[in-house]
Amino acid sequence: MKIVLVGYMGSGKTTIGKLVAKALEFNFLDLDEYIEKTEKKSVSDIFSEKGEVYFRKMENFYLNELLAIDDDLVLSVGGGTPCFGSNMQDINKATLNSFYIRVSISDLTDRLVSQKAKRPLIAHLSEDELPEFIAKHLFERSYFYNQAHKTVYNYNKTPDELKEEILKLLV
Repeated sequence: MKIVLVGYMGSGKTTIGKLVAKALEFNFLDLDEYIEKTEKKSVSDIFSEKGEVYFRKMENFYLNELLAIDDDLVLSVGGGTPCFGSNMQDINKATLNSFYIRVSISDLTDRLVSQKAKRPLIAHLSEDELPEFIAKHLFERSYFYNQAHKTVYNYNKTPDELKEEILKLLV
């Protein structure tokens, strides 16, 4: 079984994914971490050295590599992953358990303001520009996120509560 978590950066995909994987005794992988380990470079460095187009091509390659693995797996993908190429279709072909972890704009802003330096897409923004950027970006990406098989709402819930909700929704 494969479980794939999608959603905007800062939505809690990695934290929740690790909890789900532990509960099911599955392997957990974060796509960005897998790319960094395989390429021996941070996502930020890949973006700055080779550009977003190069990164997205690599991301598609590694996503499909992981989706082809025969093991049980919980996979957390980057916020932009579902929005490029055939990635969301590839995810949904590989599993009936894709989950969109939905978070409010204000919660995302609160979470991301302290992480800006580590996030290439928002590193250049001021604190005042962040909410509008997130709102616009989330609007553009929601079409893809909403193609996930299921949506869980991360509004005032603990990671454990979200883990339990996902476990109940598995098919």
